[in-house]
Amino acid sequence: MRSGGVPDTMNDAATRSEAAASGAAAGSYRVLARKYRPATFTDLIGQDAMVRTISNAFETGRIPQAWILTGVRGVGKTTTARILARALNYELADGSVTGPTINMPVLGVHCQAIMESRHLDVIEMDAASHNGVDDVRQINEAIRYAPVSARYKVYILDEVHMLTPAAFNALLKTLEEPPPHAKFVFATTEIRKVPITVLSRCQRFDLRRIDAELLVKHLQGIAEKEALTAEPAALAMIARAAEGSVRDALSLFDQAIPHAAGPVRAEDVRQMLGLADRARVIDLFEALMRGDLARALTEVRDQYNTGADPAMVLGDLAEFTHFVTRVKIVPALADDVSLTETERTRGRAFAAKLSMRVLARTWQMLLKGMEEVAAAGRPLAAAEMVLVRIAYAADLPTPDEVVRSLGEGARGNGGTPSGQPAQRAEIPARAEAPRAEGPRGGPRAALAAAAPAEMRADEPESRGQEASVPGRALASFEELVALAAERRDLTIKSALERDVRLVRFEDGRLEISLEASAPKSLTGELSKKLADWTGRRWMVIVSAEAGMPSLYAQAQTRKSELKDGVRTDPLVQAVLARFPGAEIVDVRPPADAVAGSDDVPFDAAGETGPADDEL
Repeated sequence: MRSGGVPDTMNDAATRSEAAASGAAAGSYRVLARKYRPATFTDLIGQDAMVRTISNAFETGRIPQAWILTGVRGVGKTTTARILARALNYELADGSVTGPTINMPVLGVHCQAIMESRHLDVIEMDAASHNGVDDVRQINEAIRYAPVSARYKVYILDEVHMLTPAAFNALLKTLEEPPPHAKFVFATTEIRKVPITVLSRCQRFDLRRIDAELLVKHLQGIAEKEALTAEPAALAMIARAAEGSVRDALSLFDQAIPHAAGPVRAEDVRQMLGLADRARVIDLFEALMRGDLARALTEVRDQYNTGADPAMVLGDLAEFTHFVTRVKIVPALADDVSLTETERTRGRAFAAKLSMRVLARTWQMLLKGMEEVAAAGRPLAAAEMVLVRIAYAADLPTPDEVVRSLGEGARGNGGTPSGQPAQRAEIPARAEAPRAEGPRGGPRAALAAAAPAEMRADEPESRGQEASVPGRALASFEELVALAAERRDLTIKSALERDVRLVRFEDGRLEISLEASAPKSLTGELSKKLADWTGRRWMVIVSAEAGMPSLYAQAQTRKSELKDGVRTDPLVQAVLARFPGAEIVDVRPPADAVAGSDDVPFDAAGETGPADDEL
């Protein structure tokens, strides 16, 4: 028995217990995300631009007082902050390193403590839980004192966007003019929430997502170090699920190792993540594109029974649709090593066969469908209804294909449906052929484009000669409107077309009725303009009679009659029947009909010329 009355056997048992506990703690497992955390700039993957900038800054001695690191979760913001703290305070016991450096081949005097976040001069603060003015005041008071043992005091503020506006303001002065021995490193996932006054005082680095191909190589290297066997397809699934985050990828890999209880296979990862088999997703996509609804519903039901989430199935379909669309635009994208051979081969085949319109339509329907599945009480039923819509839409031709086929059928039957004018039969042909675009910009541009070059060259002289000719006669109201257009007086021209109802017209005498929207000074301005343009006086009289409809109203009436006539055309009726809910927006006569007609089309903007809208 020892002093204190405690038996020796009890002391020995306590000693053995403490030793066992310490041994267990010493041999405790470290997750892969912590075990393979980068310790130097060379260990960082996928952030070459940032590493090059920081390396050059350290080599030239242009080290700023503050950095701010932004990016999604798990790309290395906090890790980079600790590496910066190591580089600023790197020292060796022999004193051979006298300043900041990025070359850290071995652990320095302060390195281990910095990496374990227990160094007195490297202060890490979680801004999410220390976000007030009092917390920042402690930094402002402590920063005045020199570091205890290191070269610099380094303040690492994680999730800095969580600071309150008052805390940010309290930090500004210290951040702009810190002591020579202090440095700041900020990390945030919400860079837009950081005030611009803080951003302007920091050197900013945007850490990018890690490419799936690079992430797969990184996981393969870790598997070799851990003496593990992992299928490339399994690592590719993990890399896609991580969405560019190294930490997420390592955490998923850490989970897949005990789940597989041996070699990490693709099937194990698929079950762990609740994913559908990639090949089965492609089979489902093929069934939808073929319109094979029975096969598609059977496939999605089988995937659901094996544990696949209906929302995940639609998400995988949307992802594959996006992949096929990208391959159709850039075929080289199919060479990505993170893809399986089945994805690469069949993706190229689909890209060659499917049109861009079909892929875009499928993408839109899947996006809408995922929202419906997320909000539905029965996700599987909602997903099946989405697949029904896509399968039926796969058989539907696009509008241009319908119009083209109807036009070809009409031409095969003699070119014109029985009992219908030739003008109406040409409407589908016009919709199929590329439209000859006229000059834009209103009447001025149209007139300038229509005039020959030599006439435009002599335009000032001819206008002067025309203005000097006295007594110009006008035979009709339409000639008066054309004269206003010729004189570039768009105000008078628009008023004549929209606000004037013609009662009587004689050369030198104009009797009109005005719309309610007509300016009060229109009569006087019109008399003066006509006298200037024709070289003689005109009498403009406002009549009490209603008069004829305005030119604009007449044009709208003609357009409505033309639209009603086209609506009775069998071809147009067939198009409307094929696309329920479609409507005729506008009708544009053929060019030869316009050229041979005395009626000039009048559009809604009050300009003469062909209308811009088509059927």
